Amino acid sequence: MEGSGRVCTIACRDRKGAAMEQPVKIKLDSVNLEGVLGLPERTKGVVIFAHGSGSSRLSPRNTYVARVFQQAGIGTLLFDLLTGEEDRIYEQRFDIDLLARRLVGATRWLAAQPGLKGVALGYFGASTGAAAALQGAAHLGTEIRGVVSRGGRPDLAMPCLEKVLAPTLLIVGGLDAQVLQLNRQALAQLTVEKELAVVPGATHLFEEPGALEQVANLARNWLVRYLGVGLS
Repeated sequence: MEGSGRVCTIACRDRKGAAMEQPVKIKLDSVNLEGVLGLPERTKGVVIFAHGSGSSRLSPRNTYVARVFQQAGIGTLLFDLLTGEEDRIYEQRFDIDLLARRLVGATRWLAAQPGLKGVALGYFGASTGAAAALQGAAHLGTEIRGVVSRGGRPDLAMPCLEKVLAPTLLIVGGLDAQVLQLNRQALAQLTVEKELAVVPGATHLFEEPGALEQVANLARNWLVRYLGVGLS
């Protein structure tokens, strides 16, 4: 896998020190994947987002969560796991091996950027992206410090779950009955520090008032803890 492009680590901030976001291109598997990188001042950790099928780096839910992370001093990388042409092929949206390979490639690309060597890395996956995040974490071992799944399908990465070394938080809506059951099955297969957080009264997309805020806060606290990033 080959990464291309460079990112700034100082000029990408506004005068108040808040994270500024910069578009990036990541070359993997001979395609260019679009992304958005946000680096707060004195970034000590970066979370890479893996979106669900049919979504993209522009997902309003993931964008909201990313801003919450940035306010806690955590950098974020949201990128498209598939090109627009690839995403039109329904089967590829559920090709977890492909999605995980792209995620690992983006992780390697990020770690090679100027100013980010040795930074703590984590994953935040939604829906099918959660399976890619867990499979990627299993591949990278201790290089990934923490994983969070939002309404995810960790069951799609079931053969890899015992190999995951990163502490993992599974967040599911209380009214998302089928996905909740699948997450309980996946939780039993994880052998690391793990937790299943159920947001009461929430459905799959956490569209209910206050539900997404609960997701963001739960995820932020988990990643702050395991990435070693102190709240400012």
